Amino acid sequence: MMIRSGCRRLFSSKKNGSVLSSSWLLNRNNNQINKGDNDVIKRSSSSSAAAAAAAYHVSSGGSMRGLVFWETNKPLTIEEFNMPRPKAGEILIKTKACGVCHSDLHVIKGEIPFSNPCVVGHEITGEVVEHGPHTDNKTIQRLPVGSRVVGAFIMPCGNCSFCSKGHDDLCEDFFAYNRAKGTLYDGETRLFLRNSGKPVFMYSMGGMAEYCVVPANALSVLPDSLPYKESAILGCAVFTAYGAMAHAAEVRAGDSVAVIGVGGVGSSCLQIARAFGASDIIAVDVHDEKLQKAKTFGATHTVNAIQEDAIEKIREITGGMGVDIAVEALGKPQTFLQCVQSVKDGGKAVMIGLAQSGAVGEVDINRLVRRKIQVIGSYGGRARQDLPKLVKLAESGIFNLTNAVTRKYKFEDANKAYEDLNKGNILSRAVVEIM
Repeated sequence: MMIRSGCRRLFSSKKNGSVLSSSWLLNRNNNQINKGDNDVIKRSSSSSAAAAAAAYHVSSGGSMRGLVFWETNKPLTIEEFNMPRPKAGEILIKTKACGVCHSDLHVIKGEIPFSNPCVVGHEITGEVVEHGPHTDNKTIQRLPVGSRVVGAFIMPCGNCSFCSKGHDDLCEDFFAYNRAKGTLYDGETRLFLRNSGKPVFMYSMGGMAEYCVVPANALSVLPDSLPYKESAILGCAVFTAYGAMAHAAEVRAGDSVAVIGVGGVGSSCLQIARAFGASDIIAVDVHDEKLQKAKTFGATHTVNAIQEDAIEKIREITGGMGVDIAVEALGKPQTFLQCVQSVKDGGKAVMIGLAQSGAVGEVDINRLVRRKIQVIGSYGGRARQDLPKLVKLAESGIFNLTNAVTRKYKFEDANKAYEDLNKGNILSRAVVEIM
């Protein structure tokens, strides 16, 4: 791709898509850290105090770069932004790495409607540089300035009816504001272009940027033993897989599991299934290279769905029964049907792959009813409960992060990452190194 004047020319798509409209209240007041926050910072170490002072200087002015999706059939570009400002309960993060996910690609290609222009990217690691004014002391103590953190793409408000029951994955504000409008939970974005002051929407935290604002409930401490780059995938690829296997499928030791589509999320499902003690773990894909890699993630059997009938092969492996749990990680009508047909009587078909807007999956109603088949949707994990667990799984080596990240890119080469993802050239997960 050629570099345009003032920005870098990036990925564009030929598919059409619609976007949601939003009204905006532009609030650009320069808030200051409140006295309570200052008191906590004073009690911290001298190094933390120095970091806090530097953070406040950075966020009070200056600029940063972010990757902007303007509209379908238009190139993504790296643009200059005013430094974003966190509000109460939010934290400014200096982004270290951001994963490259198919959800971003769906937005870029116009397959899933989202407000535009927006900054894409939603699985990040980074360093805490500032707390929003009036953020409670417990949050500041849990995530002090200078902390290494990882962020989940589902950012729970902590207060809605679902969050109050521990169902962070169904957070009302996340879907009503972020996914529907591209904002945080006061109905406003934190991103404004430096030259024009024009607001830019946020896909989750808008992680493909040098700094991002994240609700504190979506963050977990990242220990020094885990690298920034590889750990970024904990916030979506691994987080989505864990939600599917722990909460939707409720995998138990000895269960047989089939995973249809073994990219970044699907391969993470394999590792989680192995960690939970699944017996037969069947990887289904159309790329032999991905299937070979799947064996290193815990697959006991592999099926190339182009070369053989995936459903019949799964039944053969399981003695004619089908699997206890099948997971669909592609978001295609054909694989949706395969997933349902692959489970045994009383089995669970778990759908985690996003599809083009309006796509419909078929199901045999009589079999569903008579054989007690369960079809379950799962979008992700529960940030406050699950993200710390995933960090521990990675720290202990039960989940192999290094093996899961197969490509790394520089920020300026984000276009190549999305192009490779679109072509199916990334075996598992790719990460963009930001700073």
